[in-house]
Amino acid sequence: MRSQLKPVSMSRVILILIAVTALGFSGWFGIHAIGGKQPLASVPIPMTAPENLPQTPAQWRGRIDYRALDRQLTDLAQRPEMAGLAVAVVEDGELRFVRAYGVSDVSTGAPVTAQTLFRWASVSKTTTGVMAAALAKDGTLDLDRPIADWRTSLRLPRGAEAQVTLDDLLAQRTGLTKNAYDEKLEEGQNPAQIRTDLAAAPLQCDPGTCHTYQNIAFDAATEILTAAADKPFTNAVEDRFFLPLGMISAGFGMERLTGAADWAKPHRGHRVLPVKEAYWRVPAAAGVESDIVDFAKWMQAMMGARPDVLPQSVLQLAHRPRIGTAKLYGGNLRQAMGDAAYGLGWRSFSYGGHRLEGHSGAVAGYRATMIFEPATRTGVVAMWNSDWGFPFRIPFTVIDSYHKRGDAGWLDLSELPPAPGIAAARTPAVAAVKG
Repeated sequence: MRSQLKPVSMSRVILILIAVTALGFSGWFGIHAIGGKQPLASVPIPMTAPENLPQTPAQWRGRIDYRALDRQLTDLAQRPEMAGLAVAVVEDGELRFVRAYGVSDVSTGAPVTAQTLFRWASVSKTTTGVMAAALAKDGTLDLDRPIADWRTSLRLPRGAEAQVTLDDLLAQRTGLTKNAYDEKLEEGQNPAQIRTDLAAAPLQCDPGTCHTYQNIAFDAATEILTAAADKPFTNAVEDRFFLPLGMISAGFGMERLTGAADWAKPHRGHRVLPVKEAYWRVPAAAGVESDIVDFAKWMQAMMGARPDVLPQSVLQLAHRPRIGTAKLYGGNLRQAMGDAAYGLGWRSFSYGGHRLEGHSGAVAGYRATMIFEPATRTGVVAMWNSDWGFPFRIPFTVIDSYHKRGDAGWLDLSELPPAPGIAAARTPAVAAVKG
């Protein structure tokens, strides 16, 4: 049964109308009411296709070898582990490459386009970190205030919520063992109850002394930021960031994704997976979806391109490293990294003598990554609708190309098992673009 549409504030309606007028996106998107999951209007809102997206070789200009990248991504999308893939590259602060490959649904052969919605998974934590930083700069939130003062559902072993601060929570310094009780969330249990039950969870270290990655505990931020912003967390993010940035496709919630005209179904190999709501129920940890163009806009904002929406002081507060972490990924890529750290929902590490920042994410049938170099304002956003981790290498190929380093072979498929017949079994890997 669908819930009833809740009242919408006039200021939120005005924000939405301004954003829709200023933009122009092909497809049909439902704009959501404050506090509710349902579209604000019962009829779709038409939006024109964006023009001048750099989707063809004639438009690819810069230091990066985009034609070589496109060939590599085309081959990658043909792998049997893949379904669809969307990639955008920002070089020197400008959007220079947008490309879609493969299919959003192997059962229908529907192609991925620049307007296909994917899940951000844990890249969503970046919205939480900057929202907390923005509210702190407003003076409505104290990052050093203990979690217990906010009367959240979170309980920690030995009553540590009385000492652990919001800054600790967002920097993943609760001390809990990694991904504590995620399996309970995946079983369908209530997130607030699970957070309360964390009082009995094992500790990996004393709270505040080490980095231990969390989803359920981290989502106590939904409760805290809702109180601080005096509106639902999801609407606060949309109103303060997504709409002013023109990110009309970006938002929160399973119904919002599955109700879109163009969305990527989750896959494992050639099998379409059922869509599961679990991690949408912890929106501060993993609740966002968007198309690749809006994902690139978010990265540009994180680079400092929109100080009117995200001032440098807010970004510095959110992105400042708080705690060292283990190296990311695995194999040779793991060995190529160093000095990994975590800020407020934000990762940073060294690679090839350069400092990179961003976040990656994974939920069943979806992967996403946003990695960039702040010094050159160059980086990559990529989303794909499969469980395969290999495409996490894409940003490092791009960074190498920008700095004119020799090909490290991050996207070399020659050592992987062959994939005979996969090209014949699918829609062509490079999808046509709508609009």
